[in-house]
Amino acid sequence: MKKISGILLALFILSAQLLQAASKEEIDIEVKAAIEKFDKEVKGGSEFLRKAKGYLVFPNVYKAGFGIGGEYGEGALLVGGKIVGYYNTVAASYGFQIGAQRKSVIIAFLTQKALDDFQKSDGWKIGADASVALAKWGVGEDINTIDFKDPVVGFVFGNEGLMYNLTLEGSKITKLDK
Repeated sequence: MKKISGILLALFILSAQLLQAASKEEIDIEVKAAIEKFDKEVKGGSEFLRKAKGYLVFPNVYKAGFGIGGEYGEGALLVGGKIVGYYNTVAASYGFQIGAQRKSVIIAFLTQKALDDFQKSDGWKIGADASVALAKWGVGEDINTIDFKDPVVGFVFGNEGLMYNLTLEGSKITKLDK
C-alpha cells in the first residue's frame, strides 16, 4: 500500500509540474546549472558541447508511472553557447514500468544538417522524425575520445529516483513561446 501511495504522490507531483510552466529566467538558470553538472559528471563535457553545432538542455525531466507513465520537462536550445529558443519534451508510455524519477537530458547536434532539420521542424518526435543515439562511455573516460557516428547524441545524467526503463524514444520536443 505504501508503494502505491508513493507512486500516486509522484504522479501528483508530475502533474503539478505540468501546470507550472517555468519562466525564461528560471529555465536559463536551470540550463546553466545542468551544463555545469554535465561538465562535472562527464569528463570533457564542456569541450564536447563547444564542438557540437547546437544542443538542447532539459535540466529537469520528470517521469512517473505505474503501468501507464508520463514525462515532462522544459529546456532550451543553445547554439554557439547562447540560448536561441525554448522547448519542452513530453512522452507517454505504457507497459512494465513503476516508479518516479527526475533526470537531466542533453541532446547534442553534431552536424549542421541535423541542427537545421531540428530547427525547421514543427515539432520533433525521437524515433519518428529523428534517431538519437544514447551516449555510452566508461567511468573516467573523456567523452571526446569517442567517435560518434550518429549526427544526434543524447545524454541522460543526474538521475534522482528509481525508474525502470530508461529511453528517449517516443519523446516529443516542441518549441515554446517564451
